Amino acid sequence: MGSQSFNFLIYGKTGWIGGLLGTLCQSQGIQFSYGSGRLESRDSLISDINTIKPTHVFNAAGVTGRPNVDWCESHKVETIRANVVGTLTLADVCREKGLVLINFATGCIFEYDSAHPIGSGIGFKEEDTPNFVGSFYSKTKAMVEELLKNYENVCTLRVRMPISSDLTNPRNFITKITRYEKVVDIPNSMTVLDELLPISIEMAKRNLTGIYNFTNPGCISHNQILEMYRDYIDPKFTWKNFNLEEQAKVIIAPRSNNELDTTKLKSEFPELLPIRDSLIKYVFEPNRKTPKTA
Repeated sequence: MGSQSFNFLIYGKTGWIGGLLGTLCQSQGIQFSYGSGRLESRDSLISDINTIKPTHVFNAAGVTGRPNVDWCESHKVETIRANVVGTLTLADVCREKGLVLINFATGCIFEYDSAHPIGSGIGFKEEDTPNFVGSFYSKTKAMVEELLKNYENVCTLRVRMPISSDLTNPRNFITKITRYEKVVDIPNSMTVLDELLPISIEMAKRNLTGIYNFTNPGCISHNQILEMYRDYIDPKFTWKNFNLEEQAKVIIAPRSNNELDTTKLKSEFPELLPIRDSLIKYVFEPNRKTPKTA
């Protein structure tokens, strides 16, 4: 199949990842359309598919909450409608039509535990059972992941703390933490979109299905990222840390912290860079404002 023979249908036109996917398709010369149907409206999805006749479907729609996942705690029905009913309806319609669905999901369904201690390098695997239900957002995402395991046409990509080279985007994890009054300092698995979104397109082309931990290999902490931000972008930048107990006082729902095992993704894409290297190559070097030191 050359690029001409692919035709992607993308849901999530107004979202961050959905927008980036469209831009990537354009740059690669892949034919694509954005879905106009609402995910929870089955007939509108069938209509999109019959009109567009896609070879593959991407779901980058859903709610994460504005400005953050705390929104979901007070908007539970809306969260279920988008993240559970909508996603399942799309997966079901795609299965009926014989289409692979690339579903952008979350890895924020795990937290460090005695079998996966912080800093141990032992990450959660694709087949592990989610152990983090601290936020309603994560709870709905874990439910839908479990149900989607039964759909042999779905490729579930567990994204975490997404980062892109656009440091002006308020959804960008780096941009978020540079604007916080105080930050915790915990190593986490993260997703550099500039490197991983092109891989998601390749996964569609290969018709890969099942669950994939969709992060860069390894972990990086808030402070390590902010040190890089200071060294590459703003030498005068400073920040303050606080601990989880202090953080709990200013957020409604607890946040997930974990390391995901990326062996499965890396065996399919051996060129995948470790998180620090990926950040330097895709984010910090292209945005560098400080002079290079010898």
